[in-house]
Amino acid sequence: MALDHIVAVLLAPLAFWVLLNGIDDLVIDIAALVAYCRQEWSRDPAERTPTETELDAVPMQRLAVFVAAWKEHRVIRRMLERNAANVNYPNFDFFVGTYPNDPPTLAAVRETAKLYSNIHHAVCPHDGPTSKADCLNWIYRRMLQFEEEHGVRFDMAIIHDAEDIIDPDALRWINYHGHSSDMVQIPVLALPTPLRELWHGIYCDDFAESQFKDMRARELLGGFLPSTGVGAGLSRAALEALAGGADGRIFEPAALTEDYEIGFRARALGLRQKYVPIHIRHGRPIATREYFPRPFWKAVRQRSRWVTGIALQSWEFHTVRETMQQLYWFWRDRKGLAGNLIAPFMNLLFLYGGLTWTIAEVIDQPWNLAREAPQGVALGLAGLALQALHTSIRTCCSARIYGWRFAAGTPVRVFVANWLNGVATVRAIGTYAAAKRAGQNPQWAKTDHRYPARATADIRPIDEILVTLGSLTAEELETAWATKPVEANIGDHLLASGLITEEALYGALARHYGVVFGKPATDAISTPITRLVPAEMSRRWRVLPFRIQGGELYLAATEIPSEEFVAQVRSFSSLDLRFQLVTQADFEDLAMTYLPAMPNMRLRSA
Repeated sequence: MALDHIVAVLLAPLAFWVLLNGIDDLVIDIAALVAYCRQEWSRDPAERTPTETELDAVPMQRLAVFVAAWKEHRVIRRMLERNAANVNYPNFDFFVGTYPNDPPTLAAVRETAKLYSNIHHAVCPHDGPTSKADCLNWIYRRMLQFEEEHGVRFDMAIIHDAEDIIDPDALRWINYHGHSSDMVQIPVLALPTPLRELWHGIYCDDFAESQFKDMRARELLGGFLPSTGVGAGLSRAALEALAGGADGRIFEPAALTEDYEIGFRARALGLRQKYVPIHIRHGRPIATREYFPRPFWKAVRQRSRWVTGIALQSWEFHTVRETMQQLYWFWRDRKGLAGNLIAPFMNLLFLYGGLTWTIAEVIDQPWNLAREAPQGVALGLAGLALQALHTSIRTCCSARIYGWRFAAGTPVRVFVANWLNGVATVRAIGTYAAAKRAGQNPQWAKTDHRYPARATADIRPIDEILVTLGSLTAEELETAWATKPVEANIGDHLLASGLITEEALYGALARHYGVVFGKPATDAISTPITRLVPAEMSRRWRVLPFRIQGGELYLAATEIPSEEFVAQVRSFSSLDLRFQLVTQADFEDLAMTYLPAMPNMRLRSA
């Protein structure tokens, strides 16, 4: 058959590529296994997993968290509030960069900065968007200005995005390793989504595999660690070395993947890099979590930027001599330019081969493809075997984070990911070529971000959080459990025993639910908005609306209301709801000021 002949001609070279790629990945698989064993058996403090005591024993450095924001008004306030209130590290400050021509984001950052003394605003001197790298450079300058104004000095800077959920313990780990390393990278993982979220599920698999396997292998084999763009800490020595070698610019403004470039430059300057492997503590992985694009074309857009920056644009920034020592890693990072285009065709060839073999078996005829391309079939089967091994490893990595039910869909997502990456690569080549023809740099394609409606800050029980926050000791908690009546709630018992204050209990509850705690300031309350929810309903549920901002309705509440309350609010408002916990006493004050007086009004106890 003519089609068999065409497939036979294509099969051998394409199958050879798949086999070569599979062997390359096998090297990484073995290296990752060695790195895992080394960590488990090593007695070197720099290699083994630190204990909680060791994390707390090292001196506490002053950390600056850089966040670049362009049109992030829908997420930036929630991100800052959530992380400022829930990070288990008291000695850090946010520096948030915005642009003059982005008033909604400017307003959101300014309003949030009023609530938290460790949030500082950095406004770029020119309109945006430029690039994340350019914005970060101006944030760095703002940090230097802040140091001069306040007589302080930051020891490290950590890069984050406006959609990030910073793990409560992440800064403790960065601080721990920051005493011996100049660049510390915390793992990054996608937040879980339902199985039907196919495109986002690919991100879940991608990051689970890369953070469990690829990053550990790179570190073991001496490769430079490409920053993942978030959760990356740079020591003060690294910041000054990077700025000194690039006319005061830490990040390359023209780079679409400034995180990748910063990793290579740090290694080229001889700075020590450390990747913190994924550790499961308190029932969760210590990692930065976030949502990635869900619709197909948004995922294509983001991946096109990655391909453009890593596989195409990085050639412009480095000479052959500069990259020679890291040649293998540049090969791995850039091979996707060809591999992403080949993979969809190999999927079709393997499907065709399987179909024709099945038909030949059914009709008891020789398999024509094996006769026309015996070497191609042999190479293809060897490559397929390696691919099955790699898919199994990817499945195990995904299961470790998301469970086996989700991981069972990994083989299907691998097949679909080949097509997603293929389309993204074609787009990247097209946009890059168009930019070069026009004599311009490729344009920064910003990703639209989404923040979880209720990003749970800490899944631990409330009593454990109270100990973590220092509201009571472990011994006091143990005694409270021993004396607690069977029917009593531990929080109520601690409160009644005088071991904690009402503010401490509500602070722990807010941390557990990932919401803001505290009575809204008077200038943040709009009297007309307080009447948006009927007074009777406000009293019944102990909830008071007090402002609208960024398409969200803010409500002060003594507890997170039930779905019944939310459904009732939805009957007369389509706004997204944002809850802010307040104590019973604070709610009574708010009710007396903003709700019609009712004699003998009795509020439910917490």
